[in-house]
Amino acid sequence: MSQPPERYTVVLKPQLSDTDGHTDHGAAMRSATVVATGATGASGSPRYEGDGVQVDIDPRTDTVEAATVDGRELPYGWVAEAIRP
Repeated sequence: MSQPPERYTVVLKPQLSDTDGHTDHGAAMRSATVVATGATGASGSPRYEGDGVQVDIDPRTDTVEAATVDGRELPYGWVAEAIRP
């Protein structure tokens, strides 16, 4: 297995779906560049931090497994997406 990326851009979006129930995360409300810390998060995925955002990202799928923003969990319904550089 290859090494996980050193950095990602994490985009925070405010919703899971539109009013009709279709997947639509809405416009980005905040973004952050996060870098690998060398630690493993509680999810078992590598931990990344930067710009007030701390995330665990599964490098096989680029899925955010856990996220905190400014020391708090994301509000209910918000989505964090990881984008490779």
